[in-house]
Amino acid sequence: PKSVLSLRLASTATDVLQTSPTASETKQGTLGLLTFDLDDTLYPIDPVLNNANNVFVQKMAEYGYSINPQDIVEAGKRIRESAGKNGVAMSHTEVRLEAIRSEMERNMLEKKLAECAEDWATEVKDLTAPLKASAKKWAKSAVSETVVESIYSAWERERHHSAERHLYPEIITALQKIREEHPDVVIGAVTDGKANPMLMVFSLAPYFDFCMSWEDDAAGRTEFYKELGNVDGNADLQWIYKAAIEKGKEIADAKKELKKDIDMDDAPPVWIHVGDDLAYDVGGSASCGAKTILLDLDDEYHQTAKLRFPPYNNIPAWNTASNDEIAHRKAMNDEAESMVDKRVSRLSMLPDAIAEILNNE
Repeated sequence: PKSVLSLRLASTATDVLQTSPTASETKQGTLGLLTFDLDDTLYPIDPVLNNANNVFVQKMAEYGYSINPQDIVEAGKRIRESAGKNGVAMSHTEVRLEAIRSEMERNMLEKKLAECAEDWATEVKDLTAPLKASAKKWAKSAVSETVVESIYSAWERERHHSAERHLYPEIITALQKIREEHPDVVIGAVTDGKANPMLMVFSLAPYFDFCMSWEDDAAGRTEFYKELGNVDGNADLQWIYKAAIEKGKEIADAKKELKKDIDMDDAPPVWIHVGDDLAYDVGGSASCGAKTILLDLDDEYHQTAKLRFPPYNNIPAWNTASNDEIAHRKAMNDEAESMVDKRVSRLSMLPDAIAEILNNE
């Protein structure tokens, strides 16, 4: 029997598509909207985050704070755990900013306690509880929000620069071919992270029309993660994809208005979503009516999504998701398997996979 999640996805997909022609009624589709996930879809996320975290450490050192790259990850895990049920709904930005504050406070507290111990000619462990409490209060108030923002901005800049340096070799060629074969297509990004192809001006920006981030809609993100934590796993992934559909339609309409001769195609435009994650990319977009292409790439691409779940259980060092969240994701992955329209092992295969979907192959 299907889980609550699968039944919900199936019913909502039917609602979205009930007015569209069936595959047998459509001879050939026109690619109207093409959306991409970013991390582990256009570049490997592992080296990108490692580079960004190294810059984070360097920036912290400039302000006099000595930490290791893993310290910020561990701080993020503690922050999510301490927030209880609300922790899972915190955005990556919220967690990282709070982790920066936490690490700054910890460093400042250690220094202040050492100074106090020297003043009192004693060991830190022998300082009185009221003195330790006063030092902790001082460290918290002494953190500069300007410095926190500066450190975070440096991390985010390096994230984008590193992503450009680590782009999968075939992706630019694939995007060029897609643009040539489908000149009227609107191309967008849908991501749960902070990456934005519009900011990658030396590589991806010329090929993308918009970017939708989960962090743009706090209410939708919070509701999704709250549902994800429920026992039945009945999580609604539609909110971000509906926003992408609306944005794509807005841009497509604007493009049509700028054209002198409009080619009116009888066939409704097709929306295809491309990503590496079964639950979020395939399951979420398919529930809103997208055709899906799963990038299950060869080992040389160094993807991480599929390796986080059984039988691999290879959790990246930078991961801050709880064990319960990972377990729910695994269940969602299993349900989304049947929603994959095309599966490719190399990005050079992407234009052909799109053509096959449009030709109902």
